[in-house]
Amino acid sequence: MTDGPRSGLLAVSSALLAMSRHLEVRDVLKTIVVSARELLNAEYAALGVPDDHGGFAQFVVDGVSEEQWKAIGPLPRQHGILASMLHGAHAERLADVRDDPRFEGWPTAHPEMSDFLGLPIRDGDEVLGALFLANKKCPKPQGSCGFTEEDEQLLGIFAQHAALALTNARLYERSRELTIAEERSRLAHELHDAVSQKLFSLRLTAQAAAALVDRDPGRAKGELQQVAALAAEAADELRAAVVELRPAALDEDGLVATLRTQIQVLDRAHSAHVTFDCAGVRALPAAQEEAMLRVAQEALHNALRHSGAARVTVVLEKRGQGAELSITDDGSGFDTRAVRHAGRHLGLVSMKHRASGVGGRLTVESAPGKGTTITMEVPGG
Repeated sequence: MTDGPRSGLLAVSSALLAMSRHLEVRDVLKTIVVSARELLNAEYAALGVPDDHGGFAQFVVDGVSEEQWKAIGPLPRQHGILASMLHGAHAERLADVRDDPRFEGWPTAHPEMSDFLGLPIRDGDEVLGALFLANKKCPKPQGSCGFTEEDEQLLGIFAQHAALALTNARLYERSRELTIAEERSRLAHELHDAVSQKLFSLRLTAQAAAALVDRDPGRAKGELQQVAALAAEAADELRAAVVELRPAALDEDGLVATLRTQIQVLDRAHSAHVTFDCAGVRALPAAQEEAMLRVAQEALHNALRHSGAARVTVVLEKRGQGAELSITDDGSGFDTRAVRHAGRHLGLVSMKHRASGVGGRLTVESAPGKGTTITMEVPGG
């Protein structure tokens, strides 16, 4: 490298530290791509994770804008040089990728690329992914400049550490999945016990009301009121259990798309007008995204069920490396000084714990007759 071995060592150290800060696979993949591009001073970088059919299950890029990536469209299942890297054991270093016989062209919106460096990320015999770099940032008179043998060696060292980081992330997520499965099982038992008891009581009370309708209408009315109360309690038990389950959509689609979909459903299901606006927010660490989703769900439930709001607005905005979420309603509001009662009733204590648990903070602004705004900030990754 032109800046000497010390500079290269510092760059590798920074890249390895960046990878070690994340545990979720999605975060590690993105960090690997960004770190590799910066490490070798490339214009573009990508990492493909293989599926079980010879193609890519995931494909992460850096150096390409979101608009440009959308315009490029989906990758083919088998993608020339890129797909071949999933089956190869060695690095590929090309002066001009367009001259390679495996090159199959690219879509109109795809950026122009020339010099290319790629290699598989391996854990023993298993290929965890394939890392690709293109367009070394340096003067290229008559095509003489591109990735060097030293670049290839440096990327090889980086790829070994990337394999460790990716393997650790996979193990962490598998462990987390087992924990989630155990938690779901626990919740299922609790849900069964709690709701079954409520429904059993509801059934007996309804039978008592039916027996009293003719001979004591007054008592029958009281029993029917109890039926309504028990039904409401059963519904609350169901909601509390469902809210504790992490939606699969969050893992698949991320926070922005999941929020947008859920808010569209709420807007259709309730008389209040519910809107969502997002500005410049990229993917956040998975734990922060989950905490934000939970806070949004709880705040929306409060606004739609308890406040009598006609309008609820949800805004997600970029704040430095992190994001800020605000949920505002024009409902009845409450006295924030009565925090003990309001906090317990509206789940504010739980929301604050979720925010602080991911290094964020939650603020509540409200007053009787003035609506409510709940704001959550997270630091990002």
